[in-house]
Amino acid sequence: MTSAKTYLVGGAVRDRLLGLPVRERDWVVVGTTPEDMVALGFKAVGRDFPVFLHPQTREEHALARTERKTAPGYHGFVFHTDAKVTLEDDLRRRDLTINAIAEDEAGTLHDPYGGQADISARLLRHVSPAFAEDPVRILRVARFYSRFRPLGFRVAGETLALMREMVANGEVDALQAERVWQETQRSLMQDDPAAYFELLRECGALEKLFPELEALFGVPQTPKHHPEIDTGIHVLMALAQAVRMQAPLSVRFAVLCHDFGKAKTPADVLPRHYGHEARGVPLVEQFCKRLRVPNDCRDLAVMTTRYHLLIHQAQALKPSTLVELFEQTRAFQQPERFTQFLQACEADARGRTGLEDRDYPQPAYLQAALAAAASVQASTVVAAGYSGEAVGAQLRKQRIAAVAAFKTSQAS
Repeated sequence: MTSAKTYLVGGAVRDRLLGLPVRERDWVVVGTTPEDMVALGFKAVGRDFPVFLHPQTREEHALARTERKTAPGYHGFVFHTDAKVTLEDDLRRRDLTINAIAEDEAGTLHDPYGGQADISARLLRHVSPAFAEDPVRILRVARFYSRFRPLGFRVAGETLALMREMVANGEVDALQAERVWQETQRSLMQDDPAAYFELLRECGALEKLFPELEALFGVPQTPKHHPEIDTGIHVLMALAQAVRMQAPLSVRFAVLCHDFGKAKTPADVLPRHYGHEARGVPLVEQFCKRLRVPNDCRDLAVMTTRYHLLIHQAQALKPSTLVELFEQTRAFQQPERFTQFLQACEADARGRTGLEDRDYPQPAYLQAALAAAASVQASTVVAAGYSGEAVGAQLRKQRIAAVAAFKTSQAS
């Protein structure tokens, strides 16, 4: 392995040039063979092509490789690696120029495709026409856009045109649900997740991958409650509010889904959306099933879709309705999830033009009402002599009384 050279590549080099923290490091090794790597104590872990874990650092080292398209989708590749594959060959197969910069052991940068210039120009640009062979790259560019748009990055016109061509050619149809969700959940946790969905919409992929979301754009809402009018714009504004709140993934996903039902509102009642909550639930469920969304995200999204209007009306609800809401949302058993539910509702309320900083007392009010209801325990009811079905009925009765007392205290 005397002729082998090791280079730091990809995100570690890019992020350092951008002045960002480097979270993980990837390496490419040129001029060697799998047998040599194993002989040096590296552990082979790659399935499709040779990737090895360093015996001390456990960082991934991949052999320089080329690839050839053999079938549709992102699995349709044959990889080739041997000691003759050059660093330039390996970098050419990468998605964006900003990810195709390497640094050798002496600290010298190798940038054959202009990545440093594109970093300076704040440009996301594909490396080569081979970009069009892998539909995952559409999702990756959108994800990088969601991360880097706050830094001033834009997508190169020729790259956007290529993405549109890929969508038109049906490449995105071959994407597997797991990979779509993987890129989507990572994008949702970026500083500007709306950019991910906006770029997918601009290239035509949103309609293919997220038709429930695409259907919201152009659907009007009442200007009194939604000065932004367009439902799709509202959802992305609400998502920005969830980011502002530093909400977890489940909350951000719930916000994304909460108004799906508005796309099914009969045209003759627009711009009002009576019953959109109930209409939205099956749409959210089918969306989650198709993308194989984790249960925690699915459950919170369904809950938010079904009950978010009740939260907005919290102070006007009767004590019995509040206790029923707590029961239906399992707030007594899962108070942390209920808190996340309230976060999603707050993001919805503030994701509206001019109302981003509106007062929204509902979460504090409902948490206090829940605490009052939860202060009545089943054990207390049993100790008072109730048994069987009477325990549940009396527990509910006393909890309603406790919430009524709380409401009276709030009014005084």
